[in-house]
Amino acid sequence: MNEQTNIIVDTATRMFADGVDKALLDAAETGVFPVALWQSVLATGFHSVGSPDSGTGLGELYAFLDVAGASAVPLPLADTLFANAWAGTIDGVSGIGEVAGETIVDVPWGRVAERVIGVVPGSAEIVVVDAVTVLAEGANMAGEPRDTVALPADARRISLARDPLPLLALARAAQSIGALRTVLQSALGYAGEREQFGRTLSNFQAIQHSLAVQAAEVAAARRAVWAAVDSLETDRAEHEVAVAKARVGEAASLVCEAAHQVFGAIGYTHEHRLHHFTRRAWAWREEYGNETFWQQQLGLHIARTGADNVWSFVTGR
Repeated sequence: MNEQTNIIVDTATRMFADGVDKALLDAAETGVFPVALWQSVLATGFHSVGSPDSGTGLGELYAFLDVAGASAVPLPLADTLFANAWAGTIDGVSGIGEVAGETIVDVPWGRVAERVIGVVPGSAEIVVVDAVTVLAEGANMAGEPRDTVALPADARRISLARDPLPLLALARAAQSIGALRTVLQSALGYAGEREQFGRTLSNFQAIQHSLAVQAAEVAAARRAVWAAVDSLETDRAEHEVAVAKARVGEAASLVCEAAHQVFGAIGYTHEHRLHHFTRRAWAWREEYGNETFWQQQLGLHIARTGADNVWSFVTGR
């Protein structure tokens, strides 16, 4: 990371550590938008990270989302950052969903958004709705709002330089590795404190093995994400994103299950904070294509390139 990225990461880490607690996360699941936290984001200028005139790029944007995921920040940050980059920066919340007929579906916090972006499937075109009408409210597995918004016939249309799907998929992957890092740290901390039969859980070989597997999964997933970020200006970008999203999805399954086993019964309760991170990792795994979808994209590409080119594709960068 460069110095600018380090400053963003350090500042965001402190801000979210102070501003996000279990009470705020519980309230967000009931539909209470965290206004004070959003004002903190605005005050620091983080809502414009990655925008053309911000002096920052995609590297800083994904590093910021990694930090946000590590605190399970209940704001539509990825949506707002990309919406501001694509359609101009505003101080209000933006949500991004998929165009489905005359609606835009699965819009994070559409109910409070001042602007909604609709991604047209299979293209680089987006539609911009500046007067938001919510038709139905919903939520994902983590309790995060996912709403359906009306798509007016006169909505603005913008053609982007690239298909937005890989960029958005990588955003969820970046948030996920942040969440998984917190899950791992929580499991390590609990295993080092909780005692059974006169010794801490971390002294049991089965627990040590479980923690080692979790650590390896988090490290592998994190490396895949940053390899994808580094490739974004190359012709391998979509393939690297496919690997990252698939690898993070696999890690989410293994790490979250193992962490809940380490915690035992207390880890399955709503009163414990673990579920705010594991449910997000599970929910984000499904958004913008799950591991099966991205593995299929890789498989199709390899099939098209032919058997003689598989090795060069796997080893090339």
